Amino acid sequence: MLGISGATMRFGGLVAVNGVSLQVCKGQVYGLLGPNGAGKSTLFNLVTGVLVPTAGRIEFAQRDVSKLPLHRRSALGMARTFQIVRVFHGMSVLDNVLMGFHHTLIDGLLPSMLMAARVLRRESQIREQGMALLAFVGLAERAEEKVEHLPHGQLRLLEIARALASEPDLLLLDEPAAGLNDQETRNLGELLRKLNGKGLTIVLVEHNIDFMMGLCHRLAVLDHGSLIAEGTPQQIQMDENVIEAYLGRRASHA
Repeated sequence: MLGISGATMRFGGLVAVNGVSLQVCKGQVYGLLGPNGAGKSTLFNLVTGVLVPTAGRIEFAQRDVSKLPLHRRSALGMARTFQIVRVFHGMSVLDNVLMGFHHTLIDGLLPSMLMAARVLRRESQIREQGMALLAFVGLAERAEEKVEHLPHGQLRLLEIARALASEPDLLLLDEPAAGLNDQETRNLGELLRKLNGKGLTIVLVEHNIDFMMGLCHRLAVLDHGSLIAEGTPQQIQMDENVIEAYLGRRASHA
């Protein structure tokens, strides 16, 4: 599904990601962990096309996508959310989700502009699909409200719903539990399990270790840009390099 081979990212003399290799299989929930400054966000941005690797390869859907921008990767079946929630202000909750369906309009709508009935029918179908996504994430009752009225936790759910509109094979989540309370975090975990149960492959970066341990099939841990451990949650919990990276970092700041 997703292959990372020797990914390296340099910013001048700083090596933010150092020769990282990972393999994410179809149907997995795969997590990236590490202390602050470990290189998680940089690696995530390499996968999603925000950055082009200095060296190494990113492969998705059996293609080298190392230099492809996000919209090209999206066309192959990749979708992402952001650490800082991005919404279209002044629009309704439903309209925000409908923006995620743009991929269905670029090829299909423009050649049909003279066929009004077909255009209206497609618009109706998209609105129904958008409402179905809002119902899935628990926001159907707020569909017509302005997006500014949603609390932070529901904005996170809205962003996931919009990402799902592109019908991705791979969903990448950048710190989806950031700013959520305990109940919201549990609800998010249940939602992601449901999505994974439907066959969606998920890769996420997150600081909440307990959340990741209970959700992910496999985890990769970075420290100072290098991969120091990879395996099941049980293996990661017992790994001496991981323990040193976290406990050693805490001790140095004590």
